[in-house]
Amino acid sequence: MALNIEVLKSESGKCRIELKGRLDTHTAEQLDEKLEALDPASHPLQIVDLADLEYISSAGLRSLFRAKKKLSGVGGQFLVVHPQPQVQKVFDVVKALPSESVFTSQAELDNYLDAIQRKARQAVD
Repeated sequence: MALNIEVLKSESGKCRIELKGRLDTHTAEQLDEKLEALDPASHPLQIVDLADLEYISSAGLRSLFRAKKKLSGVGGQFLVVHPQPQVQKVFDVVKALPSESVFTSQAELDNYLDAIQRKARQAVD
């Protein structure tokens, strides 16, 4: 499944980015381009809505973390709202991981994240 990105800008400096589908190695660049095009001076508050995001890989996490770092560097805020249970589980696991490398490869990390999301989806169904 592809990634659908809708960017909703407001005059008040707020920007809502709605993601639908899968944020993975194949679609992360698409999100990077959309986020890079947003001017932090015009939109210092960026809210990413994950209500319709079904899956996130390590490449997707990198995209979100990179955007958060960029916006924080200029005094803005980057917020994530409405993650589905399987996506929230990935965020929880990433926070719990030690800062040193635990996985032998990118593929091993993505396989691990994939398994976590499958289990979380099954628990909800």
